[in-house]
Amino acid sequence: MILIDGKKTSEILQAEIAEEVLLIKSRGGKTPHLAAVLVGHDGGSETYVAAKVKACDRVGFKSTLIRFEDNVTEEELLNCIGQLNSDADLDGFIVQLPLPKHISEEKIVAAINPHKDVDGFHPVNVGRMVAGLPAFISATPFGIMELIKRYNIATSGKNCVVIGRSNIVGRPMSILLSQKGIDCTVTLCHSRTKNLKAICAEADIIIAALGMAEFLTGEMVKEGAVVIDVGITRVKSDKTKSGWKLLGDVKFDEVAPKCSYITPVPGGVGPMTIASLLYNTLLSSKNEIYK
Repeated sequence: MILIDGKKTSEILQAEIAEEVLLIKSRGGKTPHLAAVLVGHDGGSETYVAAKVKACDRVGFKSTLIRFEDNVTEEELLNCIGQLNSDADLDGFIVQLPLPKHISEEKIVAAINPHKDVDGFHPVNVGRMVAGLPAFISATPFGIMELIKRYNIATSGKNCVVIGRSNIVGRPMSILLSQKGIDCTVTLCHSRTKNLKAICAEADIIIAALGMAEFLTGEMVKEGAVVIDVGITRVKSDKTKSGWKLLGDVKFDEVAPKCSYITPVPGGVGPMTIASLLYNTLLSSKNEIYK
């Protein structure tokens, strides 16, 4: 069994990005510029955005953080997005989700210029991905595909089961894995799927993205399978100083001994998300997607 180290892979990818940024600057090119819009003071969002700002510094990007209070109006936020869309110095930006309930996330995402949508959530980027055209791929699916590539995991002709049909992970994963050059045969499963245990037991690759702690058990996985655990659930624990621990969608102790490759939680898919965002921003600065 090989443990897929997302932290190490993320560090390698960020080092590669930093090296390319140095080369761009040495040739007199423009420094890539990423902005983040943060509404309110959600603890998880604060932590994630702070990590993004630090990552920008680490790879040599310029970064901008724009803050609004929880009571910001939808109109004010849309005006901000309009300004960011027209800022020629800005290569990409994200609006950190979730947003307050009085603001439509769909409307906000749709207002972002697809050329600067480095989160890969805009319908134009999603549609281009489906069509097999160059597109900004959202961070988690991109990170998973990068792990598969860098660990030389065979995909052609493999049976792959994706558990979970969210627009952020499950659906894009099913599309990316079925594309030419990857060539998996993909089954997309969800909470209403019948015979899920039997379906998973036939899979060569399983992407667990259901959001239910330790859902995938040893009896659902065949010998030699590749298991990618996307889930992350915080549960109470009397064995940690914080009183909490993080669990994935996979019952790791049961599943890992049967796997050829498996991602841990934490330290698997999670660390790849920020590296993916940086990579998309670099692509945008080089006009690699929308030429």
